[in-house]
Amino acid sequence: MNVLLIGNGAREHALAEAIVRSRYQPRLYAFMKSNNPGIAGLCTETELGSYVDLETICAKARIWGIDFAIIGPEDPLDKGVVDALKKTGIPAVGPTQSLARLETSKSFTRNLVAKYAIPGNPRFQNFTAFAGIEPFLDSLDGIVLKPDGLTGGKGVMVQGDHFQTTAEALTLCEEILREHPSLTIEEKMEGEEFSLQCISDGRTVIATPPAQDHKRRFVGDKGPNTGGMGSYSDSNHLLPFLKPEDIAEGLAITRRVAEAILKETGEPYKGVMYGGFMATKSGVKLLEYNARFGDPEAMNILPILKTDFVDLCRAVIDGTLDKLPIEFEHKATVCKYIVPRGYGLPKDHPDAQSTSAKIEVGNVGSARLYYSSVDQKADGLYMTTSRAIGVVGIANTLAQAEKIAEDAVTAVSGPVSHRPDIGTAALIEKRVQHMEQIRNK
Repeated sequence: MNVLLIGNGAREHALAEAIVRSRYQPRLYAFMKSNNPGIAGLCTETELGSYVDLETICAKARIWGIDFAIIGPEDPLDKGVVDALKKTGIPAVGPTQSLARLETSKSFTRNLVAKYAIPGNPRFQNFTAFAGIEPFLDSLDGIVLKPDGLTGGKGVMVQGDHFQTTAEALTLCEEILREHPSLTIEEKMEGEEFSLQCISDGRTVIATPPAQDHKRRFVGDKGPNTGGMGSYSDSNHLLPFLKPEDIAEGLAITRRVAEAILKETGEPYKGVMYGGFMATKSGVKLLEYNARFGDPEAMNILPILKTDFVDLCRAVIDGTLDKLPIEFEHKATVCKYIVPRGYGLPKDHPDAQSTSAKIEVGNVGSARLYYSSVDQKADGLYMTTSRAIGVVGIANTLAQAEKIAEDAVTAVSGPVSHRPDIGTAALIEKRVQHMEQIRNK
């Protein structure tokens, strides 16, 4: 069996690992925009190129005799790589360009949820022009601004974090509409966020264990938003601040969205529906969907998947998910990202130059390492401007998993940084207390 993986980050490294440990012993091929040494080491052959170059991707897939493809990041989905492969006769785990609008168009998703009366939407309005924005902003107690299109996980702006006043929000709205076709404005909600990555074959939708991502660059959830500094999941497949009914609500929303997409487009959604949700006093609210696994959250759930990942992919493609028992180990996982010291800092900061530095990886014990934006050169491993390595601890308890991850991070030397507080009892307790306050208001 020949499997094609598209993507070159730590998420794709975790996917590659899940593919090659299949009992079918598939040959793995990867199309990457930069050389990830972790993925390359698991592959029969790799090709470097642009995700926009669909012709080359399809040509290589034909040459390699690919049976099916798995799409890791959002960019190739947005460019229509699944559609192009389909025309070549190669099925894929990932939605078509039209269905990837679940992620690429915030307005599409909000409108779909509203049209089919699915619970979970906050108060919102979509705008393609400036008219009407000011009165809607004035009607909200708190404001969230979301540009339409892909923003690398850093486009959402929240009042109190990224701006303070309605006047500042108005200025930002003008800027967003100059660069994006439309803008979604939503009410700001209070609660705790969680990621629920679901697998869909178009009719059956299965949830994986929930995780919580940490977007902020610095300890204590301070500093700018990033692609994600780390995440954790718990051994009971809940999170310490969640109730079982919170997960059930998130899954129910996703199942109804999958039904709505099928009704709306006539096309079954085959791939990952990753819902970003918030547990609030009035139930679970939908923040957004991603049309692929999360990065870092893929690293929490793929290593503990007991079901053969190739069987899972085939079930998605064949529409037989209802016949496949999907199991995960009851283990806690903590992922911490090693990043250049200058990651997320202004370019004129003294540490900003750390982004192209060499790093050395020592003894990481039982932790898993997933390479992200690194460059393997003849004389060693170098960082780039983005996140470098995802380090994952897996154990029976969160405390044990956090220690494994933290110990492994300290085995990497060079001008690096990370968030030592991710997965710690102190930070999780803050989440638990926050949620208790909200529920008891």
